[in-house]
Amino acid sequence: MKNSIVVIVPLVALLSFGCGSDEVIDQLSVEKRFQLGMNEFKDEEYLDAIEDFKIVTLQYQGSALADDAQFYMAESRFLREEYILAAYEYEVLLRTMPTSEFVSRTRHRRAMCYYNLSPRSYLDQEYTRKAIDEFQAFIEYHPTDTLVSAAEKMITEMHTKLAQKEFENGTIYMKIEYYKAAIVYFDLILEKYHDTPYAEPALLKKVEALKNRKRFIEAREEIDKFMLKYPQSPLKPEAEQLRNEILQKLSETQAAVSATGPPTGKQ
Repeated sequence: MKNSIVVIVPLVALLSFGCGSDEVIDQLSVEKRFQLGMNEFKDEEYLDAIEDFKIVTLQYQGSALADDAQFYMAESRFLREEYILAAYEYEVLLRTMPTSEFVSRTRHRRAMCYYNLSPRSYLDQEYTRKAIDEFQAFIEYHPTDTLVSAAEKMITEMHTKLAQKEFENGTIYMKIEYYKAAIVYFDLILEKYHDTPYAEPALLKKVEALKNRKRFIEAREEIDKFMLKYPQSPLKPEAEQLRNEILQKLSETQAAVSATGPPTGKQ
């Protein structure tokens, strides 16, 4: 009986010590908990950092470190390339802590999440459009930020990618001789992405599509527009050949009308 007591008492003491140590960890102050997370963040132990930052945001929502913890929790997701989760965490900060010192950087980082998710031009471009929207919001809210110039360049890059996708769609329809559909895509580039490198070839392709549809007068107007707008174009030889073909077709049409006389209106 005495031996049993000797065995049990140390076990109880050990269990008590274990529970007590867990309680000490759980009751870290907000400053120590945040610093623990920052140490893990600096050591690139992002999953551990996320857990400690999450405790700060949940248990100490009213503290001065809550927005810091929310930002670095999002940063941990970003650096792990978990961009969808990171975008969500950045959005939480923008929505719940709108006066935080991290707001401008958060908007830029959220845009970068979608920028990094943007796929190749031939795939769906939902994330590309989201990236553009987020960069534009960043510029609108923070016009004097030092990252505005970089954001503008990224918007141009994303616009170019969208233009490339529309151009590829148009050329596909050209190949299968769906010229009317092709013109829709080329017009979209000329309207929305006129400042991208795809505007110039899109205008020339539109001319070609009009010619193939036998809309020679419109084709001539558009090729003249091309010559005026891009006088030094590397596509100028192709444009000149296309213009000559259009003028030839117009001449043949005029000759045919002159030979047969104007239409009488009878069927």
